[in-house]
Amino acid sequence: MVTKLAWRNIWRNKRRTWITMASILFAVLFGSFMEALQQGAWGNMINNVVNFYMGYGQIHQKGYWDEQVIDKAFTLSPQQLQEIEAIEEIQGVVPRIESFGLVSTTGMTRGALVVGIDPALEQSLTKLEDRIVAGAYLEKADKSVLVAEGLAKILKLGVQDTLVIISQGYHGVNAAGKYLIKGIVKFGSPELNKQMVYLPLPVAQQFYGAEGLLTSIALKIEDQDDIDAGLAAIGEVLDTSAYEIMKWDALLPDLVQAKSLDSAGNYIVYFILYSIIAFGIFGTILMMTKEREYEFGILIGIGMRRFRLSAIVWLEIVLLGMLGALMGIVVSTPIVWYFNKNPMRFSGNYADLLEKFGFEPIFPTAFDPKIFVTQALIIFIMTVLLALYPWFKIRRLKPVEAMRD
Repeated sequence: MVTKLAWRNIWRNKRRTWITMASILFAVLFGSFMEALQQGAWGNMINNVVNFYMGYGQIHQKGYWDEQVIDKAFTLSPQQLQEIEAIEEIQGVVPRIESFGLVSTTGMTRGALVVGIDPALEQSLTKLEDRIVAGAYLEKADKSVLVAEGLAKILKLGVQDTLVIISQGYHGVNAAGKYLIKGIVKFGSPELNKQMVYLPLPVAQQFYGAEGLLTSIALKIEDQDDIDAGLAAIGEVLDTSAYEIMKWDALLPDLVQAKSLDSAGNYIVYFILYSIIAFGIFGTILMMTKEREYEFGILIGIGMRRFRLSAIVWLEIVLLGMLGALMGIVVSTPIVWYFNKNPMRFSGNYADLLEKFGFEPIFPTAFDPKIFVTQALIIFIMTVLLALYPWFKIRRLKPVEAMRD
């Protein structure tokens, strides 16, 4: 009976009902869009960074990541590699051997990260071939190198010039060689652009005196939701006492800290947003309560119990909150979906700044049902709590004064 009365009361004044539901609807819409934009922007940035070089996960010999020396190189049997590649969540493995060395030309020497890669597998993860600005991409049988554009400018080298590389190889062997520059690659990050040199994997292994050895295997995982399951499955294939299987957040702690700092700053924004929303909803509840004081006074005057009346009014607002939250989900879903498929694109100085650090100048929204449900639930709980105001107002209401006013 109470629910039936509350439902009928809602629609006695349709204008007031629609105003209240609209305030809740827009609250859910703004909250959902803001959360979706933040998650989508960070998701896109993380995807850019990990696919720029690291991958969503990597395999090393135990202790390699702390020291990152070539003496921590390792080998995997063909059977182990096949078992890893057969894991459903893993779309590919990208082997590398990497160490620092000196690269030089006549009268000039610079430090560089010299990386041995499988050209086809590297392209599948980092799209390295797409970054070629001069010359051509590597073939597996080549005995030549790719050089980052910034490093090439510093050394005043171009395609078909010779680059001399000197380093320390596996277990201290001397590593030296000279290679023809086949192509120039350009990176958005200024740091990478000044230090990257790529060799075909067999050539790099021979250069370092580490035939058949690798320092890392980057993992290609297309769906971020599959990362934990994929890495766990690898842990069943490999001996975790001999190998370390690292997730992207352990490989890039600075990026994780930046995200945490940004999220902490957003709590202030959310507090302001929810405060504005709360005042907006409370304003409509206050208006509704004030308009109906005469009605409440008459009902109490003819003998209706205050508790029963308070329960009906509270339930009315709860029903309005439920309807408004559901409408908010319905309205926000296509809007967030649209900006997920058609991300906001930036231009000018801000876009240039993002591109320098390897980020695409676009902010897509994250299309995750949890976002809509969470925001609707937050706004609904807020509405339920604010609905206690009429409850206390009715408990203190003096019927004679209410009917006189």
